[in-house]
Amino acid sequence: MTALVIAEHDNASLKGATLNTVAAAAQCGGEVHVLIAGHNAGPAAAAAAQIAGVSKVIHADAEYLAHGLAENMAAQVLAIASNYSHILFPATASGKNIAPRVAAQLDVGQISDITKVIAADTFERPIYAGNAIATVQSTDATKVITVRTTGFDPAAATGGSAAVETQAAQADSGKSAFLGSEIAKSDRPELTAAKIIVSGGRALGSAEKFNEVMTPLADKLGAALGASRAAVDAGYAPNDWQVGQTGKIVAPQLYVACGISGAIQHLAGMKDSKVIVAINKDPEAPIFSVADYGLEADLFTAVPELIKAL
Repeated sequence: MTALVIAEHDNASLKGATLNTVAAAAQCGGEVHVLIAGHNAGPAAAAAAQIAGVSKVIHADAEYLAHGLAENMAAQVLAIASNYSHILFPATASGKNIAPRVAAQLDVGQISDITKVIAADTFERPIYAGNAIATVQSTDATKVITVRTTGFDPAAATGGSAAVETQAAQADSGKSAFLGSEIAKSDRPELTAAKIIVSGGRALGSAEKFNEVMTPLADKLGAALGASRAAVDAGYAPNDWQVGQTGKIVAPQLYVACGISGAIQHLAGMKDSKVIVAINKDPEAPIFSVADYGLEADLFTAVPELIKAL
């Protein structure tokens, strides 16, 4: 058995989700190969070759692979799919875009969002917003899998010495084209990669209060800023800060929830955090059920005092 990991990268370096996916692939048994499909992506291929546990890196280079368009990426994967028993993608926007196309073309069922590998054909995945865990067994010859990266510790980025093999790029599908991107610039860590996250909820009352209370705490801790869906829907915070089932799934070392009641959809996105601190004046708030440390207090008083103490 050999597993193929579809790497996420920016052509110059690997994204962290790739390391978690390699860790999941290693648990499937057999060798682990990594596909780097991009444009002028030699540095990313070299980085992939250094990952502990990777035995081969397959590098396909073409201008139309530069931005990871799903149609072209799926064709590239399908060209070598017959060599693999498992094909794994990070359960990110990109991975979720490509994996279903590959599974459909191979006529196999996709196994989505796995958090544990029990055996080469058996996996665990959360259902019902994480309130239940399903054990899924697949009899398909090729397993097409997306990996919830928070469920696996990342493989070591160094220590490996895999061979890099050049693969001919498949022809451009012509079905889509990259026109441009608008990327928000921020000095803060990216939410899904941050070691510390401070999140605010609807209790903050306004975008001004959200910024006034939460930003100094994030600055003090060197943290990323997050928000509940209620806070995002109310316009207190931008969409890309949303943590939860319909936002971003995070598992930082420290998660500080301020004025967040703890709706099921929010808990589904952050309950795997290593240490959870909750500040809420409602003693019945569900967030306290998953918190390691809970402070029953008015956040407008408690957070400034916490900042002073830090």
